[in-house]
Amino acid sequence: MGGSCFLVLLLQIIVTQVVGVGVGVGVGVGPGGVWFGGGINSPNPGAVPSQSSAYTALQAWKSAITDDPSGILKNWVGPNVCSYKGIFCSNSRDYMGNPTDPVVTGIDLNHANLQGTLVKELSYLTDVSLIHLNTNRFSGIIPQTFRDLSSLVELDLSNNHFSGPFPTTVLFIPNLLYLDLRFNSFTGPIPEDLFNRKLDAIFLNNNQFDGELPQSLGNSPASVINFANNKFTGNIPFSLGYMGPRIKEILFLNNELNGCIPEGVELWTDLQVLDVSFNSLMGHLPDTLSCLSGIEVLNLGHNKLSGDLPDLVCSLRNLVNLTLAYNFFSELSQDCDKLPLRNVGIDFSLNCIPGRQMQRPQPECSVIPGGSLSCLRVPAVKPLVCG
Repeated sequence: MGGSCFLVLLLQIIVTQVVGVGVGVGVGVGPGGVWFGGGINSPNPGAVPSQSSAYTALQAWKSAITDDPSGILKNWVGPNVCSYKGIFCSNSRDYMGNPTDPVVTGIDLNHANLQGTLVKELSYLTDVSLIHLNTNRFSGIIPQTFRDLSSLVELDLSNNHFSGPFPTTVLFIPNLLYLDLRFNSFTGPIPEDLFNRKLDAIFLNNNQFDGELPQSLGNSPASVINFANNKFTGNIPFSLGYMGPRIKEILFLNNELNGCIPEGVELWTDLQVLDVSFNSLMGHLPDTLSCLSGIEVLNLGHNKLSGDLPDLVCSLRNLVNLTLAYNFFSELSQDCDKLPLRNVGIDFSLNCIPGRQMQRPQPECSVIPGGSLSCLRVPAVKPLVCG
């Protein structure tokens, strides 16, 4: 009993500490479980509330699940859906404030290893605020009826077998804040309108998305965006510099991006992680990188960047790791030599920096990729004025 109480307390602390991204956590305790993040508890499992639409939706979904090796759905029997494993309910009130029957407000079937598809009847669950289905074997497409999930805030479909184009129906879920599609097999371009929504977290990594990143990227109010491990091409949109100051993590690694890193990043005062590694970015770095006062991880490795590293980058007080490897940089400031003394990791191997060890052979440094590329650059001002 003491261990369960400690786990509950620990999860409560974890959820409280999540910043900018509303993440609910479900814990399988008892037949209905315990909900954190929304302050919801399963009702008395002996109660049999009137929930005919929820019963219809969940039984239709159960019929579309073809493999349940752990027997998760064995107790999905009878009209009391609040007793179903992985289903979470809360007491509700009518428009007069009077208590009514409990309603389904959460689905947490993470790591259930279920195989099947999603069904259109799930849209009957109009009070559900969280659907977490990561690490299963769901496939097919996202039903168009999901746009009717008017209370849905978090949708986690990561680590499944979904495929086809970007599921545009999620753009019409009116209150959605957290969208996680990573580790699936989605293909094609991503829509411009994705970044015009009020999403706070967008995880698209580890799919097969391609095409250019939309210019609307700069409109996004998100605090976390992950594009990693796809097949995106073209330039990083210039509008990136106009994103709001709430952005904390943005990852472009392992795509096919080229061109320059755009100016304007000095506005990202709260940015903690910027990773553009394993692309084909060229040209010099914007001086405004020196203004990333909150940056902890800056990964520029495995590109074709050249020129000098802006003077103040190695002086950023919150820096934990700086990766410059496998580029064509030709100069580092003396402050970079002091980073190991601050326990900051730095890797500048295989560049073109005179007098440094583990650099490229001279013939490789005689012709700089993208040497004729003209990157828009804010005129140098000493000292650099950020913001």
